[in-house]
Formats: sequence, C-alpha cells, structure tokens
Amino acid sequence: MAIPPDQGQVPQDQAQTAPPVCYRHPGRPTYVSCVRCGKPACPDCLRPAAVGHQCVDCIRSGNRGVRQATGRFGGTVTAQARVTWSLIGLNVLLYLVQLAHSSLANDWYMLGGALTPDGHLIGVVSGQWYRLITSAFLPGTGSLGILDIAFNMWALFIVGPALERVLGSGRYIVVYLVSALGGSVCYYFLAAPNQPALGASGAIFGLFGAWFVLSRRLGLDSRQVVFLIVLNLGISFAVPYIAWQAHVGGLVAGGLLTAAYAYAPRANRAVIQAAATVVIIALLVLGVLIRNHELLGTYSFYQGRLF
Repeated sequence: MAIPPDQGQVPQDQAQTAPPVCYRHPGRPTYVSCVRCGKPACPDCLRPAAVGHQCVDCIRSGNRGVRQATGRFGGTVTAQARVTWSLIGLNVLLYLVQLAHSSLANDWYMLGGALTPDGHLIGVVSGQWYRLITSAFLPGTGSLGILDIAFNMWALFIVGPALERVLGSGRYIVVYLVSALGGSVCYYFLAAPNQPALGASGAIFGLFGAWFVLSRRLGLDSRQVVFLIVLNLGISFAVPYIAWQAHVGGLVAGGLLTAAYAYAPRANRAVIQAAATVVIIALLVLGVLIRNHELLGTYSFYQGRLF
C-alpha cells in the first residue's frame, strides 16, 4: 500500500530539475520560448509576432529574404529627412565656427587664383581643389552672412525633405554635392579669378533645378518652382556682391543630374544613374583642368601680373 506524499511536498526528482534559461543570456531563467525555433528566451530577446513571440534571431533571419521598398527612381524609401537635417546642422555649426575663427573663411572660400603679399599663388589654380566644395559650407562674411545662411537654410528646409523622400538619401546627397561643385566650377570660369566667394547658394539652386525636373517628370504643377527660380535669379543679377555664376552653375548641374536619375529606364537603372553621375563629375573636373591651364598660361605670360 503506497503512502501518498503530504500536500505541498515537492518530489525529489522535480525539486532537482533546474528551470530553463535564455539561450542568449544563460543567467536569466525563463519559461517562455520562441514559437518558431522553440528556444527559451527572456523578454529582452523576444518580439511580438502574429501568434506568440519570436526570438530576435528568427526575426533577423526572416527579414533577410524581404526586399526593401525602393523609391520611384531607385534608392531606399525614407520617411525621415535625415540628410537634410544633417546638412542644415553642419552648415549652422560651421557658421558658428566661422564667427569664432574668421580665418576659416580665408582658408575655405572659393578662389580661382591670387597672389599672396609674399608672392605665393593660392586658389584652385594652385591645386587647392577642396575650395570647390568647402566654399559651399560657409556663408558670406560681413553683414550679409546671416542673411545668406538664413535664406539658404530656409530654402533647404522647404525643398530638401520632399526631394530626399522622392530620390532617396543617397541620390539626394549626390545631387546636392554635384550642384555645389557645378556652381563653383561655373564661378571659376565666369568670375574674376581673384574674387573670393562663399555660400551654399549653388547647391540650393541645384535643388531648385531638381525640384523642377521631378515636377515635370511626375506630372505636377511646376509653376511655383519656376517662379522661385526666376525670382531668385533676378535678384542674383540685380543685387551686387551675389555670385550669380554659382547660382546658374548649380541650377544646371542639379537639373541635369536629376534628369538622368528621373528619366533613366527601369532596366539597368542603377547602372545608368551611376554612369550619368560619373560623366557629369568628369565633365566638371575637365572644366577645372581647362580653366587651370588657361589661367596658368596667362599667368606665366604676364609674369605674375594677372592677379
């Protein structure tokens, strides 16, 4: 006749059985398992699923076969304008640095070529190609500096997020930088080589050009952006000390590159877009080389009296 154990008394074999632990955190006991692989996991390693919970490894492996949504013209769809906000933050930060260290403007502004008091040649013609880009991240100096950065950052805030969502972050930043480069190259050709320039206007006008192209491509009303472009170009030509050359160059470069992105056929679209980017940048670089050759030849002919 067997004698049953007292109520509440735990059998010896059950008392010696240890509870399961999380497969990723061995020190954490858990009685919950992944519904997909069956491994015990703690709450930090589980995610809600349609039925029960799945561990983070199963979710990660399941997402590998899911294709990311792409935009109308390629690129990953983005819901947030991270690049736009980063550009605004970077421009504002560099403006504050410029206020504290005025020498930064002298080191970074766009300059075709000039002689220092001790007879040294500086500028793009002397190999300082970085000025073609760095000049687009500082506003003009003096009383117009605050107006320059205020307008450019306002324009970037207005048109940037929508363009970034349509183009994708990667293509958007390329359009911005190529527009800045195009503005500087046009200024290098058309302005006096010893006349410095600063400001993001070339890049901003490139975004205006991109906005116009995408409006036409998507069948949207483009009258608003046309009015904005005409108005600002008119101001550029009418007001002294505004580098209209950079505005025109940025507008053309940004518009052409965006057209290549927007009208590229779906077949091999990424390859065609990449090739168009390389071609436009190569043409801009070729333009700098031609202008360098022209200025260096003239400089040599006049024995240093050009600048």
